[in-house]
Order: sequence, then structure tokens, then C-alpha cells
Amino acid sequence: MSDSWAEVACHAPAAAVDILSSFLVELSGAGVCTENRQVDTFSVDGLDDGREATIRAYFPADDTLHIQVERVTAHLAELAAANPGWSFAAPEVTLVRQEEWAHSWKKYFKPFRVGERLVVKPTWEEYEAGEGDLILEIDPGMAFGTGSHETTKLCLETIEGICQRTGEFAALAYPAPASCLDVGTGSGILGIGAIKLGIPSVVGIDIDPEAVAVAVDNAVVNGVAGEMTVSTTPLERIDCTFDMVVANILAEELVRMATLLVERTAPGGFLILSGILTEKEPLVSAGFAPFRLSQLPPSREGEWSCLVYHREQ
Repeated sequence: MSDSWAEVACHAPAAAVDILSSFLVELSGAGVCTENRQVDTFSVDGLDDGREATIRAYFPADDTLHIQVERVTAHLAELAAANPGWSFAAPEVTLVRQEEWAHSWKKYFKPFRVGERLVVKPTWEEYEAGEGDLILEIDPGMAFGTGSHETTKLCLETIEGICQRTGEFAALAYPAPASCLDVGTGSGILGIGAIKLGIPSVVGIDIDPEAVAVAVDNAVVNGVAGEMTVSTTPLERIDCTFDMVVANILAEELVRMATLLVERTAPGGFLILSGILTEKEPLVSAGFAPFRLSQLPPSREGEWSCLVYHREQ
């Protein structure tokens, strides 16, 4: 791993941040952040369409850096050409040391509320919990999952709805979920949230060993290590079913893994799918249409969607 990194900062209209940050996440293979706060990919909370945001992505400072900067510059030009009124300055490149990069983003990550009861708090921040608050202490490290991105928030809100029997779940007859499978667990935030909301047993899996280590640490910090098992076990090697399966990954991957995800959802259980750009909702819906699932109304925020299915008994 390189011990020196390059921060590539792009100044963009607020309306462009979702599409630009998604591009930067794919290109860099890591999260991005803004001047306001650090997020998994990007959140536009508190921004209005008239403001400019600064999106920062990080790349190894090696021989490939100039190629990556050229790709970012070309993408900005394409966005400007396709969207009258949008304009972009050339990306700003700053070299940072590995140690600086590992900690500098923390100033953007502050406590915030998700849903009715959940409060996501960085481990290094103070927060005075109110009555009924469920605190999720998270240090995302190098893993996806601070909870501030729309896809993660949508998942947490859905998990809360199922566990608390609110919203569209209030009219459904189902036993309290006793188990949850978190596919692509990242920082472990969804699994930890499920436990805090009353699910006694969670299995988290991720292909990234660094993410697994981060999730394990977060489970310990939150006092749920006894209820949460995390590993790099492939989904196809998980040989049991769960009352809840949650997968916050890319739309195309959800469709590719559809059979495995449905098979791991117990009869009467819930399947929560996120990481879906709203324009790709039809792709995911079509991918899960052949299965004996009841689709509940989707939830959306910004450019992102969360699809929820109830598996028939």
C-alpha cells in the first residue's frame, strides 16, 4: 500500500453531487467526503441547489495518479456539457501522507439521528443520549459505513420500521425477527443497529478483511460482540436462513446474487435491498420478480432507493 496519497478536490453545484460522488467512489474504490462532513459516498443534507459543494476523493500518489486526474477532468467536462448551468473548475490535487489521510476526514463526521430512535455517533465524539435513544458508536476506519449516506440511512430506517412495527410494517402479521444476515457489512453499522433494535443474532459478511476487522471492533465498542459474528465467508457458503437479510451493495450485484439472497431469507422474513440508484429500481425489481416475494412500497432519498420484500410463508 502506498504511504502517500493524493486528495483530488472537485468544486461542484449541489445538484451535481450525487452523480459526481458516485463516479468518484467507483473510480477511487473508496469513500469520498465533503467540506461539511465525511460520508460513505455523499449526502446532500443541509445543502440547497444554489450552493456549491466540495467533494474530495483519494487516490494513491503513484504513476497512475495523472491518469485518474485526467479521468476526473473528463467526467467534469461531460457533466457540464450534458447539464446547462453546471460549471466545474479543474480538480485540485494535494498530496497527503497516509497518517494524515487516515485521520483528517474525522472532522467531517458528527453525531446525527436516523429514524425515530437511532443516533449514530463517532467513537471520538461526545453525545448526551435522550430518553429512548439507541446509540450506535461507529469508527468506520477504512470500511464503508458511517450511516450518513442515503443508502445506509434508508436501511437503518427500514430495519427500525420492521423491528418497531411502524409505517407499512404495522399492518403486517409477522413474528419479531430473531436473526439477521448483513451482506457487505462494511463497518458493521447495519448489523449493530439491528441488534440495538432487538434482533438477538446477527451474521455479517464482507469480502474485505479490513472491513471485517473494523466491524468486529465496532461490535466490541457497542457491546454486541456476543450477538454479532463477522467474517469473510462467501454468501454461497452461508447454509442457514434468517428472518431478515439486508444487502446494501450495487444494483447489478443485487441482481446477480438474487437467488442466494432469497434463499437465505426465511419464509415470512424480510429482504432489504439498498445501494440502488432510483433509475435502476426497474432493473432490481425485474431481477427479483421471479421469486415468491411480496414487494412493499420502496423508500427513497435523494437519488437512492431501498426495496423491501416479504417472503411468503
